[in-house]
Amino acid sequence: MAWTYRILRRPWRAKKPLYWGMIPELGGVVALLVLFALQQPDAFRTLAWSIGYDRGLNSSPRVLLYAYANHRPLPAIPLVWSQTITDYNVAISIVSLFTLLAKMIATIMKIFYPVFGTVLGLSLTALYAVSVYGQAGPDYLDPRYPSPSAWYIRLGCDIAAPYGAVKKCQLAKGAFAMTVYLLAIYVFQTCFAIWAMIPNKELDMEDDSDDENEHGPANRKDKGVEMQPTPPPLQMPFTPRTQAFHALENKLTYA
Repeated sequence: MAWTYRILRRPWRAKKPLYWGMIPELGGVVALLVLFALQQPDAFRTLAWSIGYDRGLNSSPRVLLYAYANHRPLPAIPLVWSQTITDYNVAISIVSLFTLLAKMIATIMKIFYPVFGTVLGLSLTALYAVSVYGQAGPDYLDPRYPSPSAWYIRLGCDIAAPYGAVKKCQLAKGAFAMTVYLLAIYVFQTCFAIWAMIPNKELDMEDDSDDENEHGPANRKDKGVEMQPTPPPLQMPFTPRTQAFHALENKLTYA
């Protein structure tokens, strides 16, 4: 019984974490899809940028107007205040939903192997790490008001009360918290898939023995059939009438 390492058709070391882990993932993906859809196209981003500038917490959104008015090159907008991060968040939430559905179907069909889980886990972990950075990223556009992270992440939503934007601020904070939640889930799924990919002699030998058992009984059965002696041919009973037929047959032969 040889030990062989399988990369593609490698079984999971445990099935329950794989099955039950999809339930919190589904809830997080659906919630995040709704939260990001409510923030598109610009429900709170530019307003939060302006509120932060009024409080001396980050740069001003008017830098774009100044650049247009003075015919200067457009400055690099911080990712946290750009339309790019908003569109990116909506896109990854949609991708996450379709990926989860495909993973469920593949699991039911028993073709979702650890190598696929590792690739998906690493990809989604990287995507959500970028999203977390983008939502709470720094703003050093104005050296007078450096901001290591978005003000509503580190200070709360009380600052938005005079502007009537507390609920929008809470939605933005909720979206950020849900993004961190899904990032943690994908990190766990990645680690679980990598753990299943680690060579395991007992698991691989068990798989080989299973394959051997699948073919072994048939081979042993065939050998048993071949080793059985061939039964002798059945002989016709000898009766006087049979003797008469043999005599007649001999006469016709020599005639």
